[in-house]
Amino acid sequence: MTTLGVLFDGIAYGMLLFLISVGLSVTMGLMRFINLAHGVFAMAGGYLVATLARQYDVDFFVALPLAFLFGAALSLVLERTLYRHFYKRGPLDQVLLTVGILFVATATAIYIFGSQQQPVVLPDVLRGRFDVFGVELSRYRLFLVAAGIVITLVLVFGLERTRFGARIRAAVDRQSVAEAMGIRVERVFQATFAIGGGLAALGGALGIDVLGLDPNFAQRYLVYFLLVVVVGGPGSIVGTLIAALVLGVADVSGKYYVPQIGAFVIYAMMIVLLALFPLGLFGKRGAK
Repeated sequence: MTTLGVLFDGIAYGMLLFLISVGLSVTMGLMRFINLAHGVFAMAGGYLVATLARQYDVDFFVALPLAFLFGAALSLVLERTLYRHFYKRGPLDQVLLTVGILFVATATAIYIFGSQQQPVVLPDVLRGRFDVFGVELSRYRLFLVAAGIVITLVLVFGLERTRFGARIRAAVDRQSVAEAMGIRVERVFQATFAIGGGLAALGGALGIDVLGLDPNFAQRYLVYFLLVVVVGGPGSIVGTLIAALVLGVADVSGKYYVPQIGAFVIYAMMIVLLALFPLGLFGKRGAK
């Protein structure tokens, strides 16, 4: 594989990390809620797509929006039944709650689906490679990159240019003032969690062929999602994207060029970036 090919695969991998991690970045950075069960939504989206394809022969492109809706609905249920009671609790309580959910979800997945990897059949249009300047690029990974770019633009526009984005910022910064102005803070938080969970489920569904899918998915990639959020700066969409791309390229390059220590390259990169940017690439000084 050429250097350009490694770079391309790293960018595609980074886009997957971004799609799954961006919801966690929003809930941690804007809502001040530590949701270590975020990977559960990605796992749920992956299992839904794999099940629909295997048992009901549902087309991959049809299953993707269903995965988003399923992740959003699951996130909304957890927000209404559990998460909302912990918004004003300390970080330790939030960590214990969400880690407990993570373990319960892992055990449930093992009970229902078994411990084996779940395969997925990609559509013909996403299979194979095509030549670009003498380099063979995967159609599937190009699709991942394109999806990541589109979602980034939608999120940045939604948070920075719309009334809903303004309501999110107002609800987080001055909840009492926002409520006095007629903003239904509970509804805003519900919608935020639903979008974050839906994006995670979409990322998990898109990434089955790259990340794999088994009951330990949420636990195995939890550290990766946290790395992306911390390095990018919690609450920053652009920061999360850049961090995901940098860490994705570092991880793929390390595993390709130095396979003996490749698994540790991403952690070395994290240490360097946090040493240079203690608050994350786009973290705000004084953010809580």
